Amino acid sequence: MKYQDVTKSPSENSYFLVFNITDKDKYRDELVEFCNNFSGLIRSMRTRFPALETSCVMGFGAQAWQALFPQLSTPKELSPFKEIKGKNFTAVSTPGDIFFHIRALNVSACYELASIISQKLGDFVEHVDEVHGFRYMDGRSIIGFVDGTENPEMEDERVDYAVIGEEDPNFIGGSYAFVQKYIHDMTAWQNLTTEEQEKVIGRHKFNDVELSDQQKLPSSHNVVTNIQDEHGEDLKIVRANMPFSNPSKNEYGTYFIGYARYFSTTHRMLKNMFSGADNGATDELLKYSTPITGTLFFIPPPSMLDDIE
Repeated sequence: MKYQDVTKSPSENSYFLVFNITDKDKYRDELVEFCNNFSGLIRSMRTRFPALETSCVMGFGAQAWQALFPQLSTPKELSPFKEIKGKNFTAVSTPGDIFFHIRALNVSACYELASIISQKLGDFVEHVDEVHGFRYMDGRSIIGFVDGTENPEMEDERVDYAVIGEEDPNFIGGSYAFVQKYIHDMTAWQNLTTEEQEKVIGRHKFNDVELSDQQKLPSSHNVVTNIQDEHGEDLKIVRANMPFSNPSKNEYGTYFIGYARYFSTTHRMLKNMFSGADNGATDELLKYSTPITGTLFFIPPPSMLDDIE
């Protein structure tokens, strides 16, 4: 495989794990060994559970990449994410050295792989965040709308939007993953009528049909996140968002993850959402959804993980 599973669909279950490295100098050799064996670990899981379509993506934050692999250059668009502070909303920046995105048809496979990874990393890392995502109904977010509608459909399109190419020759086959953990104010959201919710998102709730331009708000979610290049061509990323929830805690959320060939594409979407698009409108959905994390990771191609020294 020339690239990790960054173009894969969200699946039925996902675990998202973020760690910080406790001592980058002391444990460098052990972490390099883990990277070298990572592909084999995934193959082992697929051999054990061939029907469960288990996959795992591994990535590194900018500071971890530079500290662990000083002999390598840094991907062109990899740097610590800087918060985007708009007039009313903020895309926060939170720490993270190593990231794992585990997917499987059965949650037990996610658990098994997360447990193995955590045991192997042991004292080398400390926990930052862990989220267990699940497929909700017919692929809807926890707020009731179908998610990922704007994703490119064909595999070659997904590769073109999510996988680094000749523009960064040292990192062909890599990708940028940006993650945000959103918490939704479900009381406020559910107090809206269906028609009001649809204007926030820019789509009909029941059948996922896009609203007409006349029906949409300038601040509708799918308006401010729709961006084009200088030639008017749509710029896209590959989303693998998953809902998560702890109902007894009144916690309802969406784990946003966008894989991109260019992080600058994701960053433009975020700027539009939080600071305002050309018309000054910020994302209407942010009135009901608050990001509590925000971290950028580089996803190396498998061959780089296998051979890194």
